[in-house]
Amino acid sequence: MNKIVNIAIVGLGQVGIYLYNELRLKKKEIEIKTGKKINIVAISAKNKNKKRKYNINKKIFYTNPLKILKEKKIDILFESIGQSDGISKKIVAMALKNKINVITPNKALISKHGNELAKLAEKNNVNLEFEASVAGGIPILRTIKEGLATNKIKKVYGILNGTTNYILTEMENSNETFDKVLKKAQELGYAEPGNPKLDLNGFDAFAKVRILSALAFNNQISHQKCIMEGIENIDLKDIKIANQLNLRIKLLGICEMINNRLFETVHPCLVGKDTYIGNVNGVMNAVITEGKPVGESILQGEGAGPGPTSSSLLSDLLSILRGNIRYPFGISSNKRKAVKAFNNDDYSNSLYLRFEVKDKQGVLSSITNRLAKYKMSVKRIIQTPDKKRNSATIVIITHKTSEKNARNCLSIFRKNRNILKFPTLIRLYS
Repeated sequence: MNKIVNIAIVGLGQVGIYLYNELRLKKKEIEIKTGKKINIVAISAKNKNKKRKYNINKKIFYTNPLKILKEKKIDILFESIGQSDGISKKIVAMALKNKINVITPNKALISKHGNELAKLAEKNNVNLEFEASVAGGIPILRTIKEGLATNKIKKVYGILNGTTNYILTEMENSNETFDKVLKKAQELGYAEPGNPKLDLNGFDAFAKVRILSALAFNNQISHQKCIMEGIENIDLKDIKIANQLNLRIKLLGICEMINNRLFETVHPCLVGKDTYIGNVNGVMNAVITEGKPVGESILQGEGAGPGPTSSSLLSDLLSILRGNIRYPFGISSNKRKAVKAFNNDDYSNSLYLRFEVKDKQGVLSSITNRLAKYKMSVKRIIQTPDKKRNSATIVIITHKTSEKNARNCLSIFRKNRNILKFPTLIRLYS
């Protein structure tokens, strides 16, 4: 790479504009550490005159990012638009084909098209770096690719979304409802002000799981159907009951190899208050790897916000400026294998089941009889009557049972008139 390196930033949202400012502030520091002179020669977004947190150089502004590649000599492109397809994919693919290094925090893009884009990068001998796509400022991808490269990793799990972790923590601490805490998260910049759906429904964390599993197990990114649930149905009542049981609710992302088959999932879990993962609170993320011979490794840090994300983006930049050409997923695409999926029906856990029922004789026995029919044995029952409403809350903790058993068993409760709403299900993680 030449001594003078030209940089373009495409996408000036929260992350892009913060990165733009960081590059200007840390220009000399970066140049001292790498021996390369960096110049931001182009920036792009939809609206040139939009009010932004930091002033921009309008002389280098493009509304059409594709024009940058035709009109400017670019060495490194930062893509922070955030789409899984469309202009995000088009600009990244075009840059790689033109032998331009790409750095992106776009987990939706990488989790969907990472296999194809990695091959493009390798073919053109350039870098495709995406450290910032998983767990904000935690260098988990580099740790797996380099620090744990000689280990056989069998499992990776953790809290991969700072927004949902903040919401669950704040609900417990403030005793406020989901909707009130979500609004607070949006005001603080932890959740998207317009549509935070991709954080709340588990998709954001699941995209990260797919990237992690591809790196950890040296497989192609999987596109098979998996269990994905978010936190939208977690009620303050569940938080309070969990607290009574000395448990906390966390949205966990999990990937592991089970009998040489790939299992990936994201869903809320009840974890013990005395566990490490149970004490990762606020916007913090934590990623835990289990491997041989290293055993268990834990990385923790802030996972939400432009600061931690920019930290990882700049780390990728320094790696490229120092001349490191690496395979995007740690090994050659030709050596990354396609792995068959573990049957989700066989996934087993103890379950927390919350029923809201009419307070009348025989309701509890009808529930437990149904559970017994599907071989779901009861470990614990908590029944709380509400005399004013002539109703009751019944919480049942089961012994371990399969997803198939739970699904078939619970489906029947939709037709039971004594059950006021479909039961809330949260898996216990141990």
